[in-house]
Amino acid sequence: MSSRVKRRSVLASAALAAASSVAASNGAQAAELPVDGHQFAPDQNSVRRLLAVPQEARDLAWIRSALHVAVELELATIPAYLCGWWSIKDRHSKAARLIRRIVGDEMYHLGTVCNLLVAVGGRPRIRDAAPTYPAPLPGGVRGGVTVYLSGLTKTSVHDVMMAIEKPETPLARSVDDSLTVGAFYGELQEAFRTVAPELSTRGQLAKHIGSDTLKPVKTLDDAERAMEIVKEQGEGTSCDPSDIFEDDQPAHYYAFGEIYHGRRLREVRGAWEFSGAPVPFPDVRPMARVPAGGWHQPPPHVRRLLHRFDGNYHAVLRTLERAWDGGGHRALNAAVHAMRGLGTPAVELMEIPRPDAPGNYGPQFRR
Repeated sequence: MSSRVKRRSVLASAALAAASSVAASNGAQAAELPVDGHQFAPDQNSVRRLLAVPQEARDLAWIRSALHVAVELELATIPAYLCGWWSIKDRHSKAARLIRRIVGDEMYHLGTVCNLLVAVGGRPRIRDAAPTYPAPLPGGVRGGVTVYLSGLTKTSVHDVMMAIEKPETPLARSVDDSLTVGAFYGELQEAFRTVAPELSTRGQLAKHIGSDTLKPVKTLDDAERAMEIVKEQGEGTSCDPSDIFEDDQPAHYYAFGEIYHGRRLREVRGAWEFSGAPVPFPDVRPMARVPAGGWHQPPPHVRRLLHRFDGNYHAVLRTLERAWDGGGHRALNAAVHAMRGLGTPAVELMEIPRPDAPGNYGPQFRR
């Protein structure tokens, strides 16, 4: 087992939600999975269906299917977190730095899962995986949680960000190994051990992302370690808040909790509580929630900004997909360049009041 891992992943939520669903299904029948991972289309029950498949039937197609779900899950959180970050006026504030670090973590997770998928002969379908907001989390994870796009508010921090990252037992160590955050990846690890698929480094990528370094998966031991990292990057279910990052940062759930409660997390007489140093809620641009179907009849200058943003976003998705489909580092660098172009039109939109309702406009993330 690797040393303490320093990141947190939404796949932890998949583990809990899926394990609970499978237990409740009382022996649900295994779903028939495609032989070709390219044909797999994640849906709102895909995590439950995957974990309902008996272990002896989990083959290479099962592994690819599980990794396709992972791509969709990791991608779903990034736009909501970006909107919260962009809305903060002072990028040097504690809240802005916490969210920026989390965005970097999620991008690293996405790259790691894409490398794993390529290693077993799959190809990430990133454009298809990008959701339309508002939307539930992919695969049936965190049922009842709706991910929407808005500026940073106490409500969005609590109902979206903390809800996505919520561990099984917040502020406590889980004692139920069957429902730990690593359950999903534990099952995936077991499938890798049983199937022992041949791994290819062709098409995998390496890049420094935030404070992490994305590396190719070359051997089954590498794959094991990569999945162990994702298991250890849970939102607090498999480790308590004392297991912090090397840069002394808490897991995502607790980082968002600090923003919501307005205090740093600290240990007091053996108990963890949000009673440390102040974390002032930042001054933000009041981006309203993007409604289903997008903004209704925005004025021409807003439409132009929306079109500019969506063009850049489409370029991000297209070049990311191309990067893991033969385009390599050149395509990945193009994706990074396009991603940097998202911030300016997003902030411009967030500074334009809506004429017929409270709040300002903001990006829609139309693919």
